[in-house]
Amino acid sequence: MKPMSILSAAALAAILAAAPAPTVALAQQQPDYALNAAPVPAPIADPAIARAIASISPSRIHQTIKTLVGFGTRNTLTANDPTLPPGKGIQAAADWIFDEFTRISAQCGNCLEVKREVFTQQPEPGPHNRIPKPTQMTIIYAILRGDDPTQAKRMVLVTGHYDTINSNAFKNWSDTSGDAPGANDDGSGVAVSLECARTLSKLRFPATIVFVAVPGEEEGLYGSAHLAKLAKDQGWQLEAVLNNDIVGGNTTPGDTLQLKDRVRVFSEGIPMSATPEQIRRIRALGEENDSPSRELARTVADVAQTYFPKSQSGRATFTAFLVARPDRYLRGGDHLSFNREGFAAVRFTEWREDFNHQHQNVVLDATPIRGDLLRFVDFNYVAQVARLNAATLATLASSPGAPAKVTIEVHNLTNDTTLQWNPAPGNAAYYEVLWRETTSFYWQYAKRVPAQMTPMTITLPISKDNVIFGIRAVDAAGHRGLVVTP
Repeated sequence: MKPMSILSAAALAAILAAAPAPTVALAQQQPDYALNAAPVPAPIADPAIARAIASISPSRIHQTIKTLVGFGTRNTLTANDPTLPPGKGIQAAADWIFDEFTRISAQCGNCLEVKREVFTQQPEPGPHNRIPKPTQMTIIYAILRGDDPTQAKRMVLVTGHYDTINSNAFKNWSDTSGDAPGANDDGSGVAVSLECARTLSKLRFPATIVFVAVPGEEEGLYGSAHLAKLAKDQGWQLEAVLNNDIVGGNTTPGDTLQLKDRVRVFSEGIPMSATPEQIRRIRALGEENDSPSRELARTVADVAQTYFPKSQSGRATFTAFLVARPDRYLRGGDHLSFNREGFAAVRFTEWREDFNHQHQNVVLDATPIRGDLLRFVDFNYVAQVARLNAATLATLASSPGAPAKVTIEVHNLTNDTTLQWNPAPGNAAYYEVLWRETTSFYWQYAKRVPAQMTPMTITLPISKDNVIFGIRAVDAAGHRGLVVTP
């Protein structure tokens, strides 16, 4: 058999050039989803939110983390150690955080409900148990209730963990000796939660905001797991959880690869709580990239574009770098506890971690120095992360909330798309029907639909086979709620 000849690129190009030109008009060559479509409009900043986040103070954050480091160790198991000096250990830290939330509340006319949730964590069976004996744990949280009776049940939450460990723990989890300063992991996250409370308690919102500090993260996410289960059992309408863990902007001398103009935001794809039937539906619709947590991450990115100005070179001064996975390799965080209970939750983490400054005994004469020390935290960076958290919380708590029962009509074969949804709980001025190519991460197109108090239906001349659709509610001031996919 004679072998087939292979055309050169030039020969192939000549053949194609000689082919008859298509007679379809240029405008008709655009895909249906781009015809008569408007790009997603730029977000609108709320002056009150902008003023509030501008008041976030790096010096206060410095003092907060310095105080937390001053407890020597915040190892969760020090709750069982009666020999600790006064003012040392995790119980002393818990008392200080409670008092700090109380002081913040006093400055706003006792606008916060400051609470302790105390429970005893029992040892778990198995060789990898990190709780050798029953251990008391104390969750500290403060609630800023929404002032709109129709929306106050809606809740958004920010958290960080206040417990620490050093490398002694990996040899023997009962060993709580030695300093475990935890300046970055996770004094930085607790500072974000406290600073958000200081800033946002000066404002009032339709929905409720919860500011949290949890223990037991290093031993197995026990504090957050308890709180997430409590939230589910008590029927909290928890729409968004922002977990800040290692957001100190590590300042190791000589590290030229740390980026201070962004924070990573991790989010799950297919929800951890999804049932087999829900997973089947997600796969059938191609919505592996549209979990509630992933939509929350997109909202964080949207807020970053709203409230952080561009530099003279046109670059964003601070951005949310979205990572489409639940967490880093071999690691986990408190947002996963909320994911397991079915809540939308994301994790904020600095761009580049230095593992010599995590979970290490303090060794000052080592090269490099080991230990999670105050000197390696960039308080200006933590302030930027706190501003992004506060702006996200404020935007969502000010928004009308999310539309309900969003569905797409699929009973008939058609090249149109019909979407239906019920109104959001708040006072929406309009809804944005959003869509994007299935290969695009961010929403590309939008159509504004006037709000109604009754269920809404819209039919678009767009094939549902080629795009992903979503709906979000927007109020008259431009506060955007979370996107819901059908």
